[in-house]
Order: sequence, then structure tokens, then C-alpha cells
Amino acid sequence: MKTLLLPFFLLISSAAFCQNPLNTKGESQEIIDLIGSYSKARDTRDTVLLKEILTEDIDQLVSSGEWRKGLGEAVKGMNESSVSIPGDRILKVESIRFLNPDAAIVDCRYEIKNADRTIRKMWSTFVVVTETEQWKISAIRNMLPTGE
Repeated sequence: MKTLLLPFFLLISSAAFCQNPLNTKGESQEIIDLIGSYSKARDTRDTVLLKEILTEDIDQLVSSGEWRKGLGEAVKGMNESSVSIPGDRILKVESIRFLNPDAAIVDCRYEIKNADRTIRKMWSTFVVVTETEQWKISAIRNMLPTGE
């Protein structure tokens, strides 16, 4: 009996500690594409696209300290800041950390190239979730590093 239980417990314990890789290339690419769609929507002020890729309860904390809560407030604020702070916006995904199969944290370098050729260098962190089998942005945190 003991000889039968040992393989059983080894099998159960190894299964309990096995981790399925959550960050498949396909899912990672979908998230990178999502961030690209967000960037495109911001550049073109495409509110229809923004509403498709943001969750209803999105919240955003921008580098000025302003909180935007809810889809309507976020889209309005995004459009206003694109007008008041013009320039080419570039978001480059640096890392994706899957929390579970339906949620991930995405860290991006965020640069705004101003008309005077200066570059505002920031970081953005996105929380993305699957909603109706589509990745959507649930939260955004923009950070402007201070000088050292």
C-alpha cells in the first residue's frame, strides 16, 4: 500500500506546483497590439476606438496628478490632453506580467516629442483585462520621473 501511495503523492504534489506559462506569444502580441491601438486612438482622437478598448470602469492617473474615473471622463480627458499637449506620442512596451490568464500589468516607456523638438520622457503602466474574450485597458498610471 505504501508503495502505491508514494507515486500518487508525488504526482499530486508535482501537479500542484507546476505553473502553466501565462504569457504565451499570442497573448503578449494581443496586448502589444492593444497598446498600439490605444496610442493610435490618442493620436487620431478616435473616441470610438477608445470606447472599444477601454473598460467602462477605467481609471487613469496622469502625471499632473489628475484622476480620471469612468469611461466618459477618461475619454474626455484623453482628448483634451491630446489637444493641450500636442506632439508625437510613442508608447513602447517594455514588459508584460500576467497576474492570471485574464489580467496583466504592462509597463511602457512613454515619450512625447514636442514641436520644439524636446522630448518628455515618462513611464506608463497599464492594467489590462479580458472582457468578452478581448483584452481591454482597465487602468493607466502615467509617471514623470523627477531629476536626480
